[in-house]
Amino acid sequence: MTRGARYSSTTSITTAEGVTIERLTPPSRLFGANGLRTGLDNRIYVAQVAGSQISALDVTTGDLETVSAKGSDIIAPDDLAFDPEGNLIATEYMDARVSMRGKDGSTRVIRDDLPGANGITVHNGRLFVNECRVGGRLMEVPLDGSAPRVLQDNLPMPNAMEVGPDGLLYYPVMGTNDIWRINPDGGEPERVVGDLGVPDSVKFDSEGFIVSTQVASGQVLRIDPRTGDRTVLASLAPGLDNCTFVGNRLFVSSFTGEITEILSGGETREVLEGGLMWPLDLTVGYDGNLYLADGTYFYTVRDGKLEILASLFSPGTPGYVRGVTAVGPNEFVVTSSNGEISYHRPGPEAETEVVAEGFDQLYGVAVAADKTIVAAELGAGRVLSIKSGKTEVLASGLNAPIGVAFGPDDSVLVSESGAGRIVSISGNGVDTVVDGLETPHGILVRGKQLLIVDVGLKALISFNLETKVRQTLAAELPVGVPPGVVAKPLRGTPPFSGPMGPFAGIAAGPDGAVYISADAEGSVLVMREEA
Repeated sequence: MTRGARYSSTTSITTAEGVTIERLTPPSRLFGANGLRTGLDNRIYVAQVAGSQISALDVTTGDLETVSAKGSDIIAPDDLAFDPEGNLIATEYMDARVSMRGKDGSTRVIRDDLPGANGITVHNGRLFVNECRVGGRLMEVPLDGSAPRVLQDNLPMPNAMEVGPDGLLYYPVMGTNDIWRINPDGGEPERVVGDLGVPDSVKFDSEGFIVSTQVASGQVLRIDPRTGDRTVLASLAPGLDNCTFVGNRLFVSSFTGEITEILSGGETREVLEGGLMWPLDLTVGYDGNLYLADGTYFYTVRDGKLEILASLFSPGTPGYVRGVTAVGPNEFVVTSSNGEISYHRPGPEAETEVVAEGFDQLYGVAVAADKTIVAAELGAGRVLSIKSGKTEVLASGLNAPIGVAFGPDDSVLVSESGAGRIVSISGNGVDTVVDGLETPHGILVRGKQLLIVDVGLKALISFNLETKVRQTLAAELPVGVPPGVVAKPLRGTPPFSGPMGPFAGIAAGPDGAVYISADAEGSVLVMREEA
């Protein structure tokens, strides 16, 4: 089963009379692409942290098979290795675990006390793991689950590693921007090369040279481990994560889900097109273009194509963005998973101005004409108001508030996703506006019409705020978790992000088009109603 197979076309979506829905962007085939490892079958196994799944890619045919699906025992896999018997071993970054998936499909946890478990490799039947965090450890982890043997500690964010032809263990350290090596049996580490582009993986080619992806610069480097001399094999976009060889062919992964083959002479070949990991909130800017939060990336959509405006790795980054609304030309208010509410101005001189921070799982955000910011704080069950640097709690005790909008009377409307209702917050308190929903997310007000994306019902619902008439405009939308799947919580990847949860946003353009984040397939839908 490949990603998007459940929603291979929009023909499965049912709509009310006079309503059409099309895709603005195509579905993604992967939920991001992180760790890569070539299997004995010569397929590339791809770990997907955000998608919480593992897929196997045949680079000859392009076929993609889900090996460990979302909702299964392995959660948020980041890197992969195989033991000599062909069992798959995965680090589960957000759950501090290392697990083995046997050839028979069974899963067992090897260790569950390795915070930031990330880089992994197997050499001569021995398993080595490091923790990609400040103060991380590099260790040998016995396959029987007994206590690890620490080779190094207090490392500032080591990552994907490999044993070289000289028998030494090579590992990148992102926090110090260099690559090191150490004897797997212990001893003093040795710095191999520094002043890179923030290396996040190390593998070896057939001639014994290091090949390393650089997450910040987007370069793929070939490095002589004896001298430290380097050659740029290719220059791609920032956000590269890992690399692997299939024979002598080199492939690299990107957080966007793109898999690229590195050819000779700096040339590249796209094997899998990148896309959205799980689109969150969206807004239409003052220039009429659609802008989209996708966690790691902040995009605009031009002519149906995604254009990266900011990322976790770009200067002036707003961080891991969840909620977004346009407030001026090239100016947005955003919420991040680090609990910050900020003004963000993308561009060559990008800047982010934090106006409030310290919150627990912020999601939707809206801004009134007088510049009052209203945001949903899902983790604390609150709705917040920020004006002139002062924060006020408008409502508390709500059950997972997630989407916010202003009503025609300037009241604050909130989707209470845990209670299956939309509420109105005013000076008189909290009142129910719409109930009988399942899991409402994004909400949008157009005149007297309230539009609701319900990821539980997988529907777009229209509610007339004046007549109270409710209508389902579209059903079977590719939003929320796939049918039959119980999603397991993603605890986040500090210091990059807090807990990572979905949010199916909604926005309207000046031409009446309505845009919906189809997070189940990684696309953006556009709905139009006949006049």
